[in-house]
Amino acid sequence: MEKSARNRQAVGRRRRKRRDPLERLLHLAVGFVVLVAFVGVSFIGIYEGLQTRIIEKVERHYFYPYPYQQIVNKYAKEYGVDSSLVAGVILAESKFLPTACSNRGAIGLMQIMPDTGAWIAKHVGDKDYTKEQLYNPDTNIRFGVWYLSFLIDAGALLQAVSAYRKCAWAASKAAKTV
Repeated sequence: MEKSARNRQAVGRRRRKRRDPLERLLHLAVGFVVLVAFVGVSFIGIYEGLQTRIIEKVERHYFYPYPYQQIVNKYAKEYGVDSSLVAGVILAESKFLPTACSNRGAIGLMQIMPDTGAWIAKHVGDKDYTKEQLYNPDTNIRFGVWYLSFLIDAGALLQAVSAYRKCAWAASKAAKTV
């Protein structure tokens, strides 16, 4: 009887051994599914971020084009200001008319006062500044974006945009801090 009991135990061990590869395979499959799910979720998060940035660029370029876009992008990137904010300021200030002149004397696309323009020229190193340069879209946008950047660095975005509308006051206040 001892032999038959031993045989039964051996057969039981063999059956257990046969189950072990299946169980291992099942555990490997579950682990693989968890790994794929983790990588997939991570990739989707990265992909959504990339997709959002790509969509924004396409929308800005094709659906919302505006004049002087290359100049705006150039100086917005140089001075670290959002190009959409710059375009919004230009739209509000001059409706993209480079010859715009306010009844208070603000000039050009970004409606820069001549005194503020002189103050900005001093800070950006433009030694040949003249009031007429503010009619030049490149110069006007460069000065305006630098000025927005300066105001944003000095305070919050809302206050910077508000101060932009009050050029002379903001320039005199900024001059005291510089």
